[in-house]
Amino acid sequence: MQDSYERGFRSVYSLTAHAVFVTKYRRKVINSTISRRLKEIFTETGQKWNCKLQEFNGESDHVHLLISYPPQVQLSKLIANLKNVSSRLIRKESAEYIDQFYRSPVFWTGSYFVASCGGVTIEQLKKYVEQQSSPNI
Repeated sequence: MQDSYERGFRSVYSLTAHAVFVTKYRRKVINSTISRRLKEIFTETGQKWNCKLQEFNGESDHVHLLISYPPQVQLSKLIANLKNVSSRLIRKESAEYIDQFYRSPVFWTGSYFVASCGGVTIEQLKKYVEQQSSPNI
C-alpha cells in the first residue's frame, strides 16, 4: 500500500481528491497570469482548511486540482469555498480583463467534477479484501 500517511488525533489517513473546475460558458478566460494567481489562491485557501494542493494545472477554460485533505473536511464545502474565494479574488484583481468575457459577476460554472484517488487501484483493494480471513459465524 502506501507508507506516507498523515496522522490526526484519532486517525491515520491518506485522502486525496482530483477536482476539475470549468469556467462559465467554457469561455477561454484563463491566461498564464490568472493561472498562476489561481494556484496561489488555491494553495492559500487550502492551507486554511488544513489541506494541501498537491498538483495544479489546466487550460484556458478549466483547471485540475489534486488536493490532499484530512477526514474532518467535508469535500463539498471545501470545493465550494475554493470556487467562491477564487472567483471573487480573480474578478476583483482582474476586473478589466474578466469584464471582456462576462457581463455578470461570474467565473466558474455552478458544477464541478471530483473523484477520490489514492495509492492503490480498485483491483488491488479488492484482492486485499478477498484475502482477509473471514470469521466463522
